[in-house]
Amino acid sequence: MGDSEGHPRSSGSAHDAWATPERRALRDLVADFTTREVVPHLARWEDDGALPRALHARAGELGLLELGFPAAAGGVGEHLDACLVAEQLILSGGSSGVCAGLFTHGIGVPHVAAAGDPDQIARFVAPTLAGRMIASLGVTEPGAGSDVAAITTRARREGDEYVVDGAKTFITSGTRADIVTTAVRTGGDGHRGISLLVIETDRPGVSRSRLRKMGWHCSDTAELHFDGVRVPATNLVGAEGTGFRQIMVNFAAERLSMAVQAYATAQRCVDLTIDWARTRRTFGAPLAQRQVVRHQIAEMARVTTVARTYVRDVLARWQAGHDVVTELAMAKNTAVAACDAVVDRAVQLHGGMGYMHGVEVERHYRDARILGIGGGTTEIMDEVVAGRIGLDG
Repeated sequence: MGDSEGHPRSSGSAHDAWATPERRALRDLVADFTTREVVPHLARWEDDGALPRALHARAGELGLLELGFPAAAGGVGEHLDACLVAEQLILSGGSSGVCAGLFTHGIGVPHVAAAGDPDQIARFVAPTLAGRMIASLGVTEPGAGSDVAAITTRARREGDEYVVDGAKTFITSGTRADIVTTAVRTGGDGHRGISLLVIETDRPGVSRSRLRKMGWHCSDTAELHFDGVRVPATNLVGAEGTGFRQIMVNFAAERLSMAVQAYATAQRCVDLTIDWARTRRTFGAPLAQRQVVRHQIAEMARVTTVARTYVRDVLARWQAGHDVVTELAMAKNTAVAACDAVVDRAVQLHGGMGYMHGVEVERHYRDARILGIGGGTTEIMDEVVAGRIGLDG
C-alpha cells in the first residue's frame, strides 16, 4: 500500500506540512481507529444504512471531531488536519461514505462556531465536537439545489420565536441529526433574504424520511419537512439576512474536503489494484507482468498524484488567506476527474471480482459518483472558473 503520507510508495518530503511529527502521529491514530473500529463493521453499516452514534462518541473521545474548528469554539488545528483525518481514514480501508456520515459536523456547525455566540457554542458546537450530538446542514430543497438564493423554506418572526415552514432534501445524516443548521427565508426574494437558523429535530412539526442512494450507503440521507415548527430566536446564527454569505464562505472548506476524499479514494484504489495485479495470475503469470495492465496502473498512479499535489497546494494557499476561488473549483474538478477514471479502471482490472457487492473497489466505484455532485457540481465549478478567467468581459 502507499505510505502514511498518501504518496504511492515514496518517502515524501521532510518539509511537507502534511508530514510533520505531529501529523504523522495523527495519521497513526486515524489508521488505528479505522482498522479497529471502522473496517470490521463497515459492511454491516452499509446494510444498515447508517453509522452508529457510538462511532461519533469514540471519534469525539479521540479528538478527531474538533480539528479545524476555532479555539474559541473548542476546536484545535487547521482545516488541513481535518482533511488529513479523512484522507487517512480512506487510505486505511474506510470510505468517503464513512467520512460523510461521521464528519457531517464539518458542514453542520462551522457557521455556528464562526458566529461566536457563547450560548450557541455551548448548546450546539461543544456537544457536537465531543461526539454527543450529531449536526447536519439543511440547504438543498426539492426545488432549489445549486441555486441557493432560490430557497423557499420560510421562517417568520413571531415575538421571541421563528415559525418555520418548508422542506429540505438530500440532507446528509438527516435521519440521525439532533440539530440542522437550516437556510431559511426571513426576508424578501434573493440572497439577501436568507438567514441561518439552528433547528432541533425533536421540535414538534419536524418530520423526516430516509432516502435511498446509489452509494454512500452507510451515510444516511433524508428529506426534512417543517410544518409550523417553532424555534427560539436565540437559534438565529449571526444576523438576519447574512445566511447566504455564511453558506458561501463555508463552501470553500467543503469543496476542499471533497477534493481530498476524491484523491484519497483514487489512491486507495491504486493501492488495491497494485496488490491485486501482483497476486492475480492469468495464463500462468501475474497480471502485474502484462504490459497493458502495467501501463493502466501507471496512468492511474499518475493522475492520482497530480490531483493530490494540486489539491494540497491550493489548500495551503487558501489557509494562507490567498484568493483561490478559481483554483478551488479547478482543484475539486481535477480530483473528481482523477477519482472517476481510477475507480473505473480499478473495477475493470479486478474483472468479475470488481463487480461483486462487498468488494472494496466496488464500494469506492459507487461512492465516488457523488463527489462530482456534492459541494457544487462539476458544471457549477466550471462556471465559476469561466466567470473568473474573463469570459464575461
